[in-house]
Amino acid sequence: MLGPVEWGRTGWRSGLTSTSGAVELAHVLPLPGFIFPAGGLAMPKAPKGKGGGQEKKVIHPYSRKAAQLTRKAHKQEKKEKLKNEKALRLSTVGEKLQWFQSHLDPSKADYTKKEACELIENYLNRFSDELEQIELHNSIKGRQGRQHGSREMIIKQTMEHERQLYEGYGIEIPDFVNSKHLKIFREWNGDLKKLPNIKMKKLSAKDATCNRTDEADVEPEEELDEATDLG
Repeated sequence: MLGPVEWGRTGWRSGLTSTSGAVELAHVLPLPGFIFPAGGLAMPKAPKGKGGGQEKKVIHPYSRKAAQLTRKAHKQEKKEKLKNEKALRLSTVGEKLQWFQSHLDPSKADYTKKEACELIENYLNRFSDELEQIELHNSIKGRQGRQHGSREMIIKQTMEHERQLYEGYGIEIPDFVNSKHLKIFREWNGDLKKLPNIKMKKLSAKDATCNRTDEADVEPEEELDEATDLG
């Protein structure tokens, strides 16, 4: 019977084997034009996996590459910090504008500076009720230590800072002294991206004594400044 086909140095080899398994006849089937290597054909090597068994190169802490990575990290950190600060400023301005918008008199087409200053006074004292509640809470007998101490400190610092601005160079508010700007401000929907559309105006405590005649004297100059800003 025909035995199994085997691989030899010069080609395929098959043999006739007896029932006892001994090879009786063998012949070689050479492959045309093919020269077999002395050691036979070697099995192909398995491809190396990407990153398999390879250790990550360690960067020396004082190398130029390390300095470059450090500068890149600091730049990204600074960028994120500026982004967060800008978002916080926009949020703070947005809260201020929403407060003034919700406290406007619907029947008014515009405000005098004195009326605007009265509204500013209400704004500066907007935390008074909350401070009273904190004081009342802390005055209850049996309380040990002050409750809401951090919140109370933040409120007082904010009120003091805003008061200093108002009594000094002035505090910025939406310009509802101007009827045109007041109309735009009333239509604002709270979108922070539309803040540039809202005209701001700086008023101080001394403006509380300003009358209509004084306002008429300075109005043309203000309108000129506004036109310059819009241009």
